[in-house]
Amino acid sequence: MEVDIEVKADALEGAFDAVLAAEAVDELKASVSALKAQLDAQAVAAGRLPLDGAKAADPARDAFVERYLRRGIDAGVEMKSLSGASAAEGGYAVPREIDGSIASTLKSLSPIRRIATVVQTGTSGYRKLVATGATEAGWVGETAARPETDTRSFAEIAPPSGELYANPAASQAMLDDAMFDVEAWLADEIGREFAVAEGTAFVGGNGTNRPKGFLSYTATNEADAVRDFGELQYIASGAAGAFAASNPQDKLVDLVHSLRAPYRQGACWVMNSDTLARIRKFKTSDGAFIWQPGLVEGQAASLLGYPVVEAEDMPALAADSLSIAFGNFRAGYLVADRGETRILRDPFSNKPFVHFYATKRVGGAIIDSNAIKLMKFAAS
Repeated sequence: MEVDIEVKADALEGAFDAVLAAEAVDELKASVSALKAQLDAQAVAAGRLPLDGAKAADPARDAFVERYLRRGIDAGVEMKSLSGASAAEGGYAVPREIDGSIASTLKSLSPIRRIATVVQTGTSGYRKLVATGATEAGWVGETAARPETDTRSFAEIAPPSGELYANPAASQAMLDDAMFDVEAWLADEIGREFAVAEGTAFVGGNGTNRPKGFLSYTATNEADAVRDFGELQYIASGAAGAFAASNPQDKLVDLVHSLRAPYRQGACWVMNSDTLARIRKFKTSDGAFIWQPGLVEGQAASLLGYPVVEAEDMPALAADSLSIAFGNFRAGYLVADRGETRILRDPFSNKPFVHFYATKRVGGAIIDSNAIKLMKFAAS
Protein backbone atom coordinates (compact mmCIF):
# COMPACT_ATOMS: atom_id res chain seq x y z
CA MET A 1 0.00 0.00 0.00
CA GLU A 2 2.85 2.41 0.84
CA VAL A 3 4.44 1.62 -2.47
CA ASP A 4 1.29 2.66 -4.32
CA ILE A 5 1.12 5.95 -2.42
CA GLU A 6 4.78 6.73 -3.21
CA VAL A 7 4.25 5.96 -6.88
CA LYS A 8 1.21 8.22 -7.06
CA ALA A 9 3.05 10.97 -5.20
CA ASP A 10 6.01 10.73 -7.58
CA ALA A 11 3.69 10.95 -10.56
CA LEU A 12 1.89 13.96 -9.11
CA GLU A 13 5.21 15.70 -8.39
CA GLY A 14 6.35 15.04 -11.96
CA ALA A 15 3.13 16.55 -13.28
CA PHE A 16 3.73 19.69 -11.22
CA ASP A 17 7.27 19.93 -12.56
CA ALA A 18 5.98 19.63 -16.12
CA VAL A 19 3.44 22.41 -15.53
CA LEU A 20 6.12 24.67 -14.06
CA ALA A 21 8.45 23.93 -16.95
CA ALA A 22 5.68 24.70 -19.46
CA GLU A 23 4.94 28.02 -17.69
CA ALA A 24 8.65 28.89 -17.75
CA VAL A 25 8.78 28.19 -21.47
CA ASP A 26 5.68 30.36 -22.04
CA GLU A 27 7.22 33.18 -20.00
CA LEU A 28 10.44 32.89 -21.98
CA LYS A 29 8.54 32.97 -25.26
CA ALA A 30 6.60 36.03 -24.11
CA SER A 31 9.84 37.78 -23.13
CA VAL A 32 11.40 36.96 -26.48
CA SER A 33 8.30 38.20 -28.33
CA ALA A 34 8.29 41.44 -26.34
CA LEU A 35 11.99 41.99 -27.01
CA LYS A 36 11.49 41.28 -30.72
CA ALA A 37 8.58 43.73 -30.87
CA GLN A 38 10.70 46.38 -29.17
CA LEU A 39 13.56 45.85 -31.62
CA ASP A 40 11.15 45.98 -34.57
CA ALA A 41 9.71 49.26 -33.28
CA GLN A 42 13.19 50.73 -32.96
CA ALA A 43 14.07 49.61 -36.48
CA VAL A 44 10.91 51.19 -37.87
CA ALA A 45 11.59 54.39 -35.95
CA ALA A 46 15.14 54.48 -37.29
CA GLY A 47 13.90 54.13 -40.87
CA ARG A 48 11.03 56.56 -40.54
CA LEU A 49 11.27 59.98 -42.20
CA PRO A 50 11.85 62.93 -39.82
CA LEU A 51 8.78 64.69 -38.47
CA ASP A 52 7.71 67.91 -40.20
CA GLY A 53 10.22 70.61 -39.34
CA ALA A 54 12.86 68.16 -38.08
CA LYS A 55 16.13 67.68 -39.97
CA ALA A 56 17.91 64.37 -40.40
CA ALA A 57 21.42 64.29 -39.02
CA ASP A 58 23.92 65.40 -41.66
CA PRO A 59 27.52 65.79 -40.46
CA ALA A 60 28.47 68.02 -43.42
CA ARG A 61 25.52 70.35 -42.84
CA ASP A 62 26.06 70.44 -39.07
CA ALA A 63 29.76 71.25 -39.51
CA PHE A 64 28.93 73.97 -42.02
CA VAL A 65 26.11 75.62 -40.05
CA GLU A 66 27.13 75.19 -36.43
CA ARG A 67 30.89 75.49 -36.81
CA TYR A 68 31.58 77.64 -39.86
CA LEU A 69 28.54 79.94 -40.19
CA ARG A 70 28.01 80.55 -36.48
CA ARG A 71 31.58 80.49 -35.14
CA GLY A 72 33.89 80.74 -38.15
CA ILE A 73 35.60 77.38 -37.49
CA ASP A 74 36.50 75.97 -40.89
CA ALA A 75 37.83 72.57 -39.80
CA GLY A 76 35.85 69.81 -41.48
CA VAL A 77 34.24 72.11 -44.06
CA GLU A 78 34.77 71.38 -47.76
CA MET A 79 36.91 74.13 -49.32
CA LYS A 80 36.72 75.42 -52.90
CA SER A 81 40.09 77.11 -53.24
CA LEU A 82 40.92 79.41 -56.13
CA SER A 83 44.30 80.48 -54.85
CA GLY A 84 47.24 78.55 -53.46
CA ALA A 85 48.21 81.45 -51.23
CA SER A 86 44.90 81.58 -49.37
CA ALA A 87 43.02 78.31 -48.97
CA ALA A 88 39.68 79.95 -48.23
CA GLU A 89 39.81 82.61 -50.93
CA GLY A 90 37.44 80.63 -53.08
CA GLY A 91 34.94 80.19 -50.27
CA TYR A 92 33.38 77.01 -48.95
CA ALA A 93 31.00 74.69 -50.74
CA VAL A 94 27.44 74.97 -49.46
CA PRO A 95 25.93 71.60 -48.41
CA ARG A 96 23.35 70.20 -50.79
CA GLU A 97 20.47 70.79 -48.37
CA ILE A 98 21.12 74.54 -48.18
CA ASP A 99 21.96 74.75 -51.88
CA GLY A 100 18.63 73.07 -52.62
CA SER A 101 16.82 75.70 -50.54
CA ILE A 102 18.56 78.47 -52.50
CA ALA A 103 17.57 76.78 -55.77
CA SER A 104 13.93 76.53 -54.64
CA THR A 105 13.86 80.23 -53.81
CA LEU A 106 15.40 81.07 -57.18
CA LYS A 107 12.82 79.01 -59.02
CA SER A 108 9.91 80.58 -57.16
CA LEU A 109 11.11 84.19 -57.45
CA SER A 110 12.94 84.27 -60.80
CA PRO A 111 10.18 84.14 -63.45
CA ILE A 112 12.36 83.33 -66.48
CA ARG A 113 14.24 80.55 -64.64
CA ARG A 114 10.86 79.05 -63.79
CA ILE A 115 9.81 78.71 -67.45
CA ALA A 116 13.19 78.19 -69.18
CA THR A 117 15.35 75.07 -69.56
CA VAL A 118 17.89 74.86 -66.71
CA VAL A 119 21.02 72.68 -66.96
CA GLN A 120 23.77 71.99 -64.44
CA THR A 121 27.27 72.22 -65.88
CA GLY A 122 30.72 71.40 -64.57
CA THR A 123 32.56 73.99 -66.64
CA SER A 124 32.14 77.59 -67.71
CA GLY A 125 32.75 76.57 -71.34
CA TYR A 126 29.35 74.90 -71.79
CA ARG A 127 28.38 74.39 -75.44
CA LYS A 128 25.18 73.20 -77.08
CA LEU A 129 24.68 72.24 -80.73
CA VAL A 130 21.35 73.30 -82.23
CA ALA A 131 20.09 72.05 -85.60
CA THR A 132 18.93 74.80 -87.96
CA GLY A 133 16.92 74.58 -91.13
CA ALA A 134 14.98 71.50 -92.18
CA THR A 135 15.85 68.18 -93.78
CA GLU A 136 14.69 67.82 -97.35
CA ALA A 137 13.09 64.85 -99.08
CA GLY A 138 11.92 64.21 -102.62
CA TRP A 139 9.68 62.06 -104.75
CA VAL A 140 11.07 59.83 -107.49
CA GLY A 141 9.94 57.04 -109.73
CA GLU A 142 10.81 53.41 -109.20
CA THR A 143 13.86 53.45 -111.44
CA ALA A 144 14.66 57.18 -111.35
CA ALA A 145 17.94 58.52 -109.96
CA ARG A 146 18.05 59.66 -106.34
CA PRO A 147 19.64 63.12 -106.25
CA GLU A 148 21.36 64.12 -103.04
CA THR A 149 19.20 66.11 -100.61
CA ASP A 150 20.33 68.96 -98.39
CA THR A 151 21.25 68.11 -94.82
CA ARG A 152 20.53 70.19 -91.74
CA SER A 153 23.18 72.60 -90.55
CA PHE A 154 24.15 73.14 -86.93
CA ALA A 155 24.80 76.23 -84.82
CA GLU A 156 26.85 76.22 -81.64
CA ILE A 157 25.33 77.95 -78.61
CA ALA A 158 27.75 79.11 -75.90
CA PRO A 159 25.68 80.86 -73.18
CA PRO A 160 27.52 83.93 -71.85
CA SER A 161 28.00 83.64 -68.11
CA GLY A 162 29.19 85.64 -65.15
CA GLU A 163 29.68 85.32 -61.42
CA LEU A 164 26.55 86.15 -59.49
CA TYR A 165 27.18 87.31 -55.93
CA ALA A 166 25.28 88.29 -52.79
CA ASN A 167 26.64 89.68 -49.53
CA PRO A 168 24.04 89.49 -46.71
CA ALA A 169 25.08 90.34 -43.15
CA ALA A 170 24.04 89.29 -39.64
CA SER A 171 25.25 90.46 -36.25
CA GLN A 172 27.36 88.11 -34.17
CA ALA A 173 24.71 88.29 -31.45
CA MET A 174 22.17 86.84 -33.89
CA LEU A 175 24.55 84.03 -34.79
CA ASP A 176 25.22 83.26 -31.11
CA ASP A 177 21.49 82.91 -30.46
CA ALA A 178 20.65 79.19 -30.64
CA MET A 179 17.05 80.01 -31.60
CA PHE A 180 18.16 81.93 -34.71
CA ASP A 181 17.82 79.62 -37.74
CA VAL A 182 20.92 80.80 -39.60
CA GLU A 183 20.51 78.12 -42.26
CA ALA A 184 17.00 79.21 -43.32
CA TRP A 185 17.88 82.91 -43.06
CA LEU A 186 20.98 82.57 -45.22
CA ALA A 187 19.28 80.45 -47.89
CA ASP A 188 16.39 82.94 -48.12
CA GLU A 189 18.63 86.04 -48.27
CA ILE A 190 20.97 84.61 -50.89
CA GLY A 191 18.10 83.20 -52.95
CA ARG A 192 16.25 86.52 -53.02
CA GLU A 193 19.31 88.56 -53.97
CA PHE A 194 20.27 86.08 -56.66
CA ALA A 195 16.71 86.05 -58.04
CA VAL A 196 16.59 89.84 -58.44
CA ALA A 197 19.90 89.93 -60.32
CA GLU A 198 18.96 86.92 -62.46
CA GLY A 199 15.59 88.36 -63.42
CA THR A 200 17.24 91.47 -64.86
CA ALA A 201 19.95 89.53 -66.71
CA PHE A 202 17.68 86.90 -68.29
CA VAL A 203 15.49 89.62 -69.79
CA GLY A 204 17.92 92.36 -70.81
CA GLY A 205 21.46 91.25 -69.92
CA ASN A 206 24.08 92.27 -72.49
CA GLY A 207 26.12 89.04 -72.25
CA THR A 208 29.22 90.72 -70.78
CA ASN A 209 30.08 88.96 -67.51
CA ARG A 210 26.43 87.99 -67.24
CA PRO A 211 23.80 86.03 -69.18
CA LYS A 212 22.47 87.43 -72.44
CA GLY A 213 18.81 88.33 -72.07
CA PHE A 214 16.34 87.48 -74.81
CA LEU A 215 15.54 91.17 -75.42
CA SER A 216 19.23 91.82 -76.22
CA TYR A 217 19.00 89.84 -79.46
CA THR A 218 18.26 91.50 -82.79
CA ALA A 219 14.52 91.83 -83.45
CA THR A 220 13.06 91.98 -86.93
CA ASN A 221 9.62 91.66 -88.50
CA GLU A 222 10.78 88.87 -90.83
CA ALA A 223 9.09 85.47 -90.60
CA ASP A 224 10.82 82.24 -89.53
CA ALA A 225 11.54 81.07 -93.07
CA VAL A 226 13.65 84.12 -94.00
CA ARG A 227 14.97 85.40 -90.68
CA ASP A 228 18.58 84.66 -89.71
CA PHE A 229 19.18 82.19 -86.89
CA GLY A 230 19.49 84.02 -83.57
CA GLU A 231 17.13 86.87 -84.50
CA LEU A 232 13.68 87.21 -82.97
CA GLN A 233 10.51 88.14 -84.82
CA TYR A 234 8.30 90.97 -83.58
CA ILE A 235 4.73 91.96 -84.34
CA ALA A 236 3.94 95.70 -84.32
CA SER A 237 1.19 96.84 -81.94
CA GLY A 238 -0.18 99.34 -84.45
CA ALA A 239 0.69 102.55 -82.57
CA ALA A 240 3.87 104.11 -81.21
CA GLY A 241 4.14 103.41 -77.49
CA ALA A 242 0.58 102.08 -77.24
CA PHE A 243 -1.92 99.53 -78.49
CA ALA A 244 -3.96 100.24 -81.57
CA ALA A 245 -6.93 102.53 -80.93
CA SER A 246 -9.48 100.02 -82.27
CA ASN A 247 -9.56 96.27 -81.62
CA PRO A 248 -6.19 96.19 -79.82
CA GLN A 249 -6.69 92.52 -78.95
CA ASP A 250 -6.35 91.61 -82.63
CA LYS A 251 -2.60 92.19 -82.48
CA LEU A 252 -2.35 89.81 -79.55
CA VAL A 253 -4.04 87.15 -81.65
CA ASP A 254 -1.56 87.86 -84.46
CA LEU A 255 1.29 87.44 -81.98
CA VAL A 256 -0.01 84.05 -80.84
CA HIS A 257 -0.28 82.72 -84.37
CA SER A 258 3.10 84.05 -85.45
CA LEU A 259 4.43 81.23 -83.25
CA ARG A 260 4.29 77.92 -85.08
CA ALA A 261 1.86 75.31 -83.74
CA PRO A 262 4.46 72.90 -82.24
CA TYR A 263 5.83 75.70 -80.06
CA ARG A 264 2.41 76.80 -78.84
CA GLN A 265 2.19 73.66 -76.72
CA GLY A 266 3.68 74.99 -73.48
CA ALA A 267 3.84 78.65 -74.56
CA CYS A 268 3.16 81.55 -72.19
CA TRP A 269 3.03 85.35 -72.07
CA VAL A 270 5.73 87.41 -70.34
CA MET A 271 5.13 91.07 -69.42
CA ASN A 272 5.25 93.40 -66.45
CA SER A 273 2.26 94.15 -64.23
CA ASP A 274 1.56 97.59 -65.76
CA THR A 275 1.25 96.13 -69.26
CA LEU A 276 -0.91 93.33 -67.93
CA ALA A 277 -3.20 95.85 -66.21
CA ARG A 278 -3.90 97.48 -69.58
CA ILE A 279 -4.60 94.16 -71.29
CA ARG A 280 -6.96 93.02 -68.54
CA LYS A 281 -9.36 95.77 -69.61
CA PHE A 282 -9.61 94.54 -73.21
CA LYS A 283 -13.00 93.12 -74.19
CA THR A 284 -14.36 91.30 -77.18
CA SER A 285 -17.22 92.68 -79.28
CA ASP A 286 -19.74 90.89 -77.04
CA GLY A 287 -18.29 92.46 -73.87
CA ALA A 288 -16.30 89.47 -72.55
CA PHE A 289 -12.83 90.04 -71.10
CA ILE A 290 -10.03 88.31 -73.02
CA TRP A 291 -8.11 87.85 -69.77
CA GLN A 292 -9.30 85.02 -67.54
CA PRO A 293 -8.27 84.54 -63.89
CA GLY A 294 -7.16 81.14 -62.60
CA LEU A 295 -10.07 79.00 -61.43
CA VAL A 296 -8.19 77.59 -58.42
CA GLU A 297 -5.61 79.03 -56.04
CA GLY A 298 -2.10 78.86 -57.46
CA GLN A 299 -3.25 78.42 -61.05
CA ALA A 300 -1.89 81.02 -63.47
CA ALA A 301 -4.27 83.44 -65.13
CA SER A 302 -4.67 83.01 -68.88
CA LEU A 303 -4.74 85.36 -71.84
CA LEU A 304 -6.24 83.92 -75.02
CA GLY A 305 -5.87 80.50 -73.43
CA TYR A 306 -2.19 80.79 -72.46
CA PRO A 307 -0.75 81.43 -68.97
CA VAL A 308 0.66 84.83 -68.07
CA VAL A 309 4.01 85.23 -66.29
CA GLU A 310 4.62 88.61 -64.67
CA ALA A 311 8.24 89.72 -65.00
CA GLU A 312 8.82 93.22 -63.67
CA ASP A 313 12.07 93.46 -65.64
CA MET A 314 10.14 93.60 -68.91
CA PRO A 315 10.17 97.20 -70.24
CA ALA A 316 7.20 99.50 -69.74
CA LEU A 317 5.19 100.65 -72.74
CA ALA A 318 7.09 103.28 -74.74
CA ALA A 319 7.80 104.08 -78.37
CA ASP A 320 9.46 101.05 -80.02
CA SER A 321 9.58 99.13 -76.73
CA LEU A 322 9.51 95.33 -76.73
CA SER A 323 7.16 95.05 -73.78
CA ILE A 324 5.44 91.72 -74.45
CA ALA A 325 6.97 88.33 -75.16
CA PHE A 326 5.07 85.20 -76.13
CA GLY A 327 6.65 81.84 -76.66
CA ASN A 328 7.79 78.47 -75.46
CA PHE A 329 10.68 79.50 -73.22
CA ARG A 330 11.54 75.92 -72.32
CA ALA A 331 12.40 75.38 -75.97
CA GLY A 332 13.74 78.87 -76.58
CA TYR A 333 15.90 79.94 -73.61
CA LEU A 334 18.64 78.10 -71.70
CA VAL A 335 19.90 78.81 -68.18
CA ALA A 336 23.26 77.19 -67.36
CA ASP A 337 24.24 76.83 -63.68
CA ARG A 338 27.87 75.99 -63.07
CA GLY A 339 28.50 74.10 -59.84
CA GLU A 340 27.19 74.86 -56.39
CA THR A 341 26.96 78.06 -54.38
CA ARG A 342 30.09 79.01 -52.44
CA ILE A 343 30.23 81.12 -49.29
CA LEU A 344 33.06 83.06 -47.66
CA ARG A 345 32.53 84.25 -44.07
CA ASP A 346 33.80 87.78 -43.40
CA PRO A 347 33.64 88.99 -39.75
CA PHE A 348 36.27 91.74 -40.21
CA SER A 349 35.09 94.25 -42.82
CA ASN A 350 32.04 95.61 -41.00
CA LYS A 351 32.26 94.79 -37.28
CA PRO A 352 30.11 93.81 -35.37
CA PHE A 353 28.36 92.36 -38.42
CA VAL A 354 29.39 89.15 -40.12
CA HIS A 355 29.06 89.17 -43.91
CA PHE A 356 28.47 86.02 -45.93
CA TYR A 357 29.87 86.56 -49.42
CA ALA A 358 28.09 84.04 -51.68
CA THR A 359 28.98 83.42 -55.32
CA LYS A 360 27.66 81.27 -58.14
CA ARG A 361 28.32 81.18 -61.88
CA VAL A 362 25.23 81.48 -64.08
CA GLY A 363 24.86 81.73 -67.85
CA GLY A 364 21.95 82.21 -70.19
CA ALA A 365 21.17 82.49 -73.91
CA ILE A 366 18.54 81.86 -76.55
CA ILE A 367 18.80 78.37 -78.05
CA ASP A 368 15.89 78.53 -80.51
CA SER A 369 14.95 81.93 -81.89
CA ASN A 370 11.81 80.50 -83.49
CA ALA A 371 10.34 79.67 -80.09
CA ILE A 372 9.97 83.26 -78.78
CA LYS A 373 8.03 86.14 -80.34
CA LEU A 374 7.88 89.80 -79.30
CA MET A 375 5.44 92.67 -79.56
CA LYS A 376 6.98 95.99 -80.54
CA PHE A 377 4.95 99.05 -79.64
CA ALA A 378 5.29 100.82 -82.94
CA ALA A 379 3.05 101.65 -85.90
CA SER A 380 4.84 99.11 -88.08
